Amino acid sequence: MKTKILFTLLLAGLGAYAQHPSEPYFNLTRSGFKEKNAFQTTAFVEQYFRVPGNTGFNASIHFVENILKKAGFVEQKENESASALTYRIEKRPMKNNTWEPVQANIDIIGESTPLITFNTNRNMIPINCVSTPASGVTAEVVYIEKIVPAELEKMDLKGKILFSENNPARLLAIAVKSGAVGILGYSMPKYTQPEKHQTSIQFGSMKANSEVWTLLLSYAAKEKLKAKCLKGATKLKVNIETKIYPSEELTIVANVRGNLKPDERFVFSAHVQEPGANDNASGVGTLAEMARLTAELYKSKKIVPQRTLTFLWGDEIVSTRRYITEDTLRAKGILWGMSLDMVGEDTQKTGGSFLIEKMPDPSAIWTRGTDKHTEWGAGDVTEKDLFPHYFNDVIFDICKAQGQFANWAVNYNPFEGGSDHTPFLQNKIPGLLMWHFTDVFYHTDNDRLDKVSPTEMKNVGISGLTAAYTLISANENTALATVSQVKNDALVRLKKEFDLSKKAIAAGKPATEEQHILEVWTKWYVDALATIATMPVKKETSKVSSAIKLASAEIEKQKMSYLSDLK
Repeated sequence: MKTKILFTLLLAGLGAYAQHPSEPYFNLTRSGFKEKNAFQTTAFVEQYFRVPGNTGFNASIHFVENILKKAGFVEQKENESASALTYRIEKRPMKNNTWEPVQANIDIIGESTPLITFNTNRNMIPINCVSTPASGVTAEVVYIEKIVPAELEKMDLKGKILFSENNPARLLAIAVKSGAVGILGYSMPKYTQPEKHQTSIQFGSMKANSEVWTLLLSYAAKEKLKAKCLKGATKLKVNIETKIYPSEELTIVANVRGNLKPDERFVFSAHVQEPGANDNASGVGTLAEMARLTAELYKSKKIVPQRTLTFLWGDEIVSTRRYITEDTLRAKGILWGMSLDMVGEDTQKTGGSFLIEKMPDPSAIWTRGTDKHTEWGAGDVTEKDLFPHYFNDVIFDICKAQGQFANWAVNYNPFEGGSDHTPFLQNKIPGLLMWHFTDVFYHTDNDRLDKVSPTEMKNVGISGLTAAYTLISANENTALATVSQVKNDALVRLKKEFDLSKKAIAAGKPATEEQHILEVWTKWYVDALATIATMPVKKETSKVSSAIKLASAEIEKQKMSYLSDLK
C-alpha cells in the first residue's frame, strides 16, 4: 500500500507533464535488456574463486571484454575521446602475490567418507592458505574448547592440528609458537542460520606467508568432528593444494561518450573479486548486459547521451577509489556513482530483499518506524556526515516505478557502507548501492548459480539504466519533474516523522529533541532540492530556480506547522 500511495503522489506532483521524463527510457530498457545474457555471464564468472590477479579474476575481466567488443566498443589507444564507444583494460603490478585454491580434503582416519571436501565447500580454504605436502598431513587433532593462551602454552601441541569453534586467526600465533601443523576453525554469523544450512562456510582469509595452514569448517563438519574428539583421540589426514604466484591486477573501464558534456559522467561499478554467484558474479553479469544494451541503443540512435556513461569492473572499493582519485580533473566531472553488488538474488531462496542503500540522510542517525538497518550493521553517521541530494529519491522512485510495472519488491535501507558506493561518498560525489540483504547464503559457498534470478537482474538493470539515461541527458523538464517528485517525497517523510515524534513525546521523549529531528529532515530535503539546479545539461533556467524556491517554501511551511503541533 505504501508504494502505491507514494507512486500516486509522484504522478500527482508531475501535474502538467504528459509523461515522466524517464518513461521513454523505460520503454527502451524494458524491451532491450536480455536477462539471458546477464545470467550467462554470471554463470561464467561464478565458476571461479576470484581474487585480484588470479586465473578466475582475469578470465572474468576478459569475458567482459569480449562482450564489449562484440557490442561495438573499441579498445582505447590514447584517450576516451578517440571514439564514442571505448574500453580499456588497466594493468598494474601487484605488490603481493595472488592466490587461488585448487583442492582440499579432510579425512578422519578410519572412516571412508571425507569429513569435508573442496568439491562441495570451496570456501573451506581461506585466502592466502598454503599447500600441504603433496602426500598430505596426518596428525592428531586437539579440540580447544576455550582459547586461554596461558593454558595452551603449557600443552604439547607440536605436530598437531588445533580445532576450535572460533575463527582460525585467533589460534594462529599460538599454533606457530607451539609448532602445530595446522588449524581448523568455525565462524558463522547467526543470520546465515548455520543450524539449518549446515553445509555453508563463509569465505575468509589468513595472513600471507604463514608457516601454518588453516581451514574452515561448516556447521555439520564442525559438529561431527567435535563429537569424535570428545569420544577420544582422533587423527585426521589433510590435503591442501593452492597456488601462490606473482601477477598483475586488472580493471576494465568502458565509456559511452556524451555529446555535449563528455567530461561529466555517471559511473557504474561492479566488483569482480569474491567467490559467490550473487556476490558478485551477478553484478558483473548485470553490468555487462547494461553496457551491451547501451551500445546497441547508441548505435541505433535511440539514445543520444549528453554526458558520458562509464562502466567499471575491478577490485571492490580499490578500483573505484582509484578511478575517482588518480585523476583529479576526471573526478570533478563524476556527478553520480552507483554500485551493483549482489543484485541477482532469488529472494525466495536467499531471504534477501532488493535494497537501495541510501546516501546518508537523517534515517541513518534516527532509524525508526519502518526504517531499519540490515544485519550487515549500521554505520557511524552524525549530522555532519549527512549528504543531501536528489539522487536518493530519483533512484528510489524509478525503482518503485519498475516495481509496480514488474511486480518487483523494492525496499531501501539507511546508509551502512562497505561497497563500491563508499569511495564516491568519501569524495563528495553522490553514490548509491543496489544490493540484496539479509541473505542466509551471504559470503558462503552455498551462494551458487541456483540462487540467482535472471528476472531480478533484469529489474535492476532496467532501473539502473533508466535512471542513468534520464540523468545524463537531463533537461529543464527533467529538473522540474524532479523538483515536484522530491517535494512530494519530502512531505511524505515529514508526515511520517511528525507522527513518530508525536508518539515519542507521548511516551515521554523531550519535545525539543523531536522537533530537532523534523528540522534536520527539513534542512536535508531543502538542501537536496537545491542540488537539482545543476541537473540539466544546459545552464539552469529561471523556471527550475523558481520551482526549487516554491517547493522549499512549501516544505518549510509544513515543517513550521508540525513544530507548532509538537510544542
